[in-house]
Amino acid sequence: MKFLGLLPLSLLLSSFCLANPEKKENDGFISLFNGKDLSHWQTTGNWLPQKDGSLLIQPKPGQEGWQRYSDYLISKEKFGDFILTLEYKYPPKGNSGVFFRIGDPKNPVKTGIECQILDSSGKADDQMGHHDHGGIIRTVGPRFNMSKEPGEWNQMKIQCQGHQLIIHLNGEQIINHWLDSAGKGKLTGVSDRPIIGHIGLQDHGVPNNLYFRNLRIKKL
Repeated sequence: MKFLGLLPLSLLLSSFCLANPEKKENDGFISLFNGKDLSHWQTTGNWLPQKDGSLLIQPKPGQEGWQRYSDYLISKEKFGDFILTLEYKYPPKGNSGVFFRIGDPKNPVKTGIECQILDSSGKADDQMGHHDHGGIIRTVGPRFNMSKEPGEWNQMKIQCQGHQLIIHLNGEQIINHWLDSAGKGKLTGVSDRPIIGHIGLQDHGVPNNLYFRNLRIKKL
């Protein structure tokens, strides 16, 4: 009789553990998107979970430009040292960005760091700059153009540890930069950004329909 009396409580605890969106996976990563809702995020934008477990950003007609910061997808939690992995695919001329260490979600561009997502397919390596795919805006461009063709899935890994930033795109290291150093040439750099901040995905406006999936982070 005592066992039967405890059974509902054990089931309740088990259900809570399974529903916990911050449960660590075997490799220490936490999934930031469960494929169903935006429980880890805050936004006023049109971010739509898909049946295949991906996430679609679909700006509405009239939503132009990138300065609609409340429409960005911003994590509720802040992260300092981490490894962030994600996959995404863009349409022809697609444009977005992965932000991290955002100090103020109301202005991620001026208080965070952006790694560019852009259809740069076909561009020569030596022509890639900070505004091309994988570049750190206002800071440094990628060593190689590892862009997939529009409609194909790209894989990005962002590692921040202290002031060191390492980025891999589609299996190749394209950035190894110290964030407390100045940018190259006339670039301003991001040396004034906070060491801890929010993660974000950019809504660049119509007609940029991009898909994201497998958003995972590991705290270091």
